[in-house]
Amino acid sequence: MSRIEARFAKLRAEGRSAFVPFVMAGDPTPEAAREIVRGLPAAGADLIEIGMPFTDPMADGPAIQLAGQRALAAGMTLDGTLDLVRALREIDDQTPVILMGYYNPIYNRGVDRFISDAQAAGVDGLIVVDLPPEEDAELCLPAQKAGLNFIRLATPTTDDKRLPTVLRNTSGFVYYVSITGITGAAEAAADAVGPEVARIKAKTGLPVCVGFGIRSPERAAEIARVADGAVVGSAIVERIGRGDAPGDVLAFVKSLADAAHSARG
Repeated sequence: MSRIEARFAKLRAEGRSAFVPFVMAGDPTPEAAREIVRGLPAAGADLIEIGMPFTDPMADGPAIQLAGQRALAAGMTLDGTLDLVRALREIDDQTPVILMGYYNPIYNRGVDRFISDAQAAGVDGLIVVDLPPEEDAELCLPAQKAGLNFIRLATPTTDDKRLPTVLRNTSGFVYYVSITGITGAAEAAADAVGPEVARIKAKTGLPVCVGFGIRSPERAAEIARVADGAVVGSAIVERIGRGDAPGDVLAFVKSLADAAHSARG
C-alpha cells in the first residue's frame, strides 16, 4: 500500500475528507518554500501537492503562473524541487507528496532517471497535466510499475464515454477539476460538484478529490462534504505572492484544513 492509499484508508476509517494544499516549489524563494512545506503537515495537510516550475504552464491561471515565475527567478530547478521533498522527509515520513506539473522537464531529465530520483527523494505520486491517457506508455505506466501513483484529472467535459479511458490507469485518487478553464478562474459550487463526484465514484473505487475554485474555508467545507478531499492552490499561492510570511500562509492553510476536516463531523 502506497502512502497515498494508506492516508485515504486512514481518513475513511475516521470519517473525514482530505485536505490537500498546493504550493509551488521555490516560491517565493527556496528558503521560504522549505519553511512552508515543512509546516504543512502540522497545519492540517493530509497530502501535499508541490508544483514543478515550468516556463509554459498552459493550464494554470495567473496566480500559479506568477508563482512559477517567482520560483524560476529565484533559481528553482527540478533538482531543487526534489530537494524540497527531501527536506520534508527529514521530519515527516508519513504525509504523501505529489508532484504536479508538465511533461517537458521530466522528458528533458529522462523518464527513468526522473522516476528513480523522485522515488529516492520521497515522492509518492505524479500529476502531469499535459499527458493524456493515450500517452500512458510515456510516463504513467513506467511510474506505476516503479510504485509511484499516477493521478489523472477528470473535468466537467469528461463524459461517460471518455471517463473509462481516463480512469483506466489512474491510481491513488482521481482529481476532479470542478470548473472549466484555468486554475483560479471561478469558484466551485458543491451543488454542481456533488453529482459529478458521484458519477465518477460509480465507475471507480478510488477516492475523488476536488480542486480548482476553492478559495475559502467555507467553500472547502462545502466541497469536503461531497468529495473525498478538497484541493486548494491559487488561494494559497496568492498569499505567498503578496508577501505573507510563511507563518501567516500556514495559518490560512490551517483554517482551510480545519474546515475540510469538520465537514463530515
